[in-house]
Amino acid sequence: MQLSARNQLKGTVRGVKLGTVMAEVTMEVGGQTLVAAITRVSAENLDLKPGDQVTAVIKATEVIVGK
Repeated sequence: MQLSARNQLKGTVRGVKLGTVMAEVTMEVGGQTLVAAITRVSAENLDLKPGDQVTAVIKATEVIVGK
């Protein structure tokens, strides 16, 4: 599948916490931790589990940079 989003980060799932409606997916990307909130249905449909290789796609109108 091709996407227009330019910010695509390959990583590894480290954990999935399923809530009633939402799920929290923790990924390791380039030695850093990235956490995404997605729907529980999406997490279940993707069958996400620790060790899975995934791509985090970031589509945002604003990015804040700190130093």
